[in-house]
Amino acid sequence: MNDKITIYGSTGFVGSNFRKMYDSCIEMQREERKPHSNNILYFISTVDNYNIHDNITLDVDTNLHTLCEVLDHCRSENITFNYISSWFVYGKTPYMPAKEDSVCKPTGFYSVTKYCAEQLIESFAQTYGMKYRIIRLCNVLGSGDQKASKKKNAITWLVNQLKLSHDIDLYDGGIHCRDVLHVTDVCRAIKLIMEKGELNEIYNVGSGKPTSINEIVSLSKHYLKSKSKVNSIDSPKFHSQVQTENFWMDTKKLQSLGFSQSVPLDLIVRDLCL
Repeated sequence: MNDKITIYGSTGFVGSNFRKMYDSCIEMQREERKPHSNNILYFISTVDNYNIHDNITLDVDTNLHTLCEVLDHCRSENITFNYISSWFVYGKTPYMPAKEDSVCKPTGFYSVTKYCAEQLIESFAQTYGMKYRIIRLCNVLGSGDQKASKKKNAITWLVNQLKLSHDIDLYDGGIHCRDVLHVTDVCRAIKLIMEKGELNEIYNVGSGKPTSINEIVSLSKHYLKSKSKVNSIDSPKFHSQVQTENFWMDTKKLQSLGFSQSVPLDLIVRDLCL
């Protein structure tokens, strides 16, 4: 064991950016389970709530079964397990901004299994003395997300459609709000939490303020000089079932560690438009 960071899931958008920013990372291969250091950063996860339609066990297999295989090698008080979770675990919580101790009401298989994973980690740590941190990320934006789609990182996908001068549809005119942060700020926040965050705690990572989808789209159209038409449509039934309308986080715990956002919304959008 050494002081380096063992990263599981380093090929995803956030994981790959984190690995590029910090040279203390040990990248784990897809089938590897035993960590190479006592400091673990765990990104492995599905990315949306739609697997229920065509692969009903994928969220359970990826978010829970694989996690348990890794935890099986972490039965030590010397292990610190930093788990990357999602704002999706809050579900349809009625009070904003969502705090780390807010009641979670996840909806959808992705959301439910991410929250279950948090609980498994807490229970495992209580049993074996492993230390942990749970890090809940907001919507992460920035250029270079090659897997953005209607289902995963839809904001980036929408901007990509504007680049192509394709018309786009916004649910309810894009009035709904999200908490967004640039990927470099997200990686900085994760590293800060790993260095200074209390053990056995949950941390929100976000801007701490709401931003409407329409604001992002309007800025993008302006910078791209896009001729795309923006249509307003009703939210599909399934989307309404599994997604909250408006969401943003309370980030006071993160700010107490010394974090401040370095990439404002205007520059986030400019980066998406590159």
